Amino acid sequence: MTHPKLTLEKRIEAELKSYDGHMSVYADDLRGNVIAIDADEKFETASTIKTYILACLFDRIGKGKASLTDELVYRKDEFVEGSGVFRDLAFGTAMPVFNVATLMIIVSDNIATNMMIDYLGQDTINECIQALGCRDTVLHNPIHFDRYRQLGTTTPRDYGSMFARMARGELISPEADRQMLAIFRRQHYNSMLTRDLPPWFLDSEDTGEEELIYVASKSGSMDACRSDGGLVHTPYGDYTVVLMNKDFSDRLYYNDHPAYIYGGRVSRLLFDQYLALEGRFRL
Repeated sequence: MTHPKLTLEKRIEAELKSYDGHMSVYADDLRGNVIAIDADEKFETASTIKTYILACLFDRIGKGKASLTDELVYRKDEFVEGSGVFRDLAFGTAMPVFNVATLMIIVSDNIATNMMIDYLGQDTINECIQALGCRDTVLHNPIHFDRYRQLGTTTPRDYGSMFARMARGELISPEADRQMLAIFRRQHYNSMLTRDLPPWFLDSEDTGEEELIYVASKSGSMDACRSDGGLVHTPYGDYTVVLMNKDFSDRLYYNDHPAYIYGGRVSRLLFDQYLALEGRFRL
């Protein structure tokens, strides 16, 4: 009797059978093996759009049309509720572009994001996104929840390609990509990708050992979506993983949201396969 092979894709699909929602998956072991489940489906970006904005900033810097040392001033019309620290600062606060961009990523600061959109220009950002080859990604509006229902649109494949090219030093330039990954590594919100990974490997402060595993990532959540994606570093090399969720019935925000629980399980399946095959998803 011949049994069907339990491929990684089939194991992921089996894990998601009881999930009250829809998850699309894109993962690349950077050695020619890609896991793609509905990877070209379009999703609301939520805060994952901030990854594209950061890339466009470094693209403009490389062309001499922006600078990390330019000063940006927080204006009243840039105020918006939600994540970040700028909302607790006074209007007129000035910071260099580097600090504003860093806050946009590591604490997902919404006001810092609006400041970056104003600095770069929405049309310029969209032109850059297209030039980077992300044909299904668009920044529709700045972040103003009372004015706009949509922030952006993307796909797991577009998002994964950004981190894969950063890992290779091929997105903007080797130095720019290194700087961006250093920022993503400091990102504070890791409710999905690292949820079920072994904590001993992730926390050098507690173990006293060098971190064997770390993640450089950017997540995003709105009522309609819960997403995460980035680069996972291991002793065998790096791989990218993107998990995007929608069509779930529970729209509350909390750590044990089903999207985070099932996203954590899928992330662990990918992690275990990659380590078991010493740096590959397939032999």
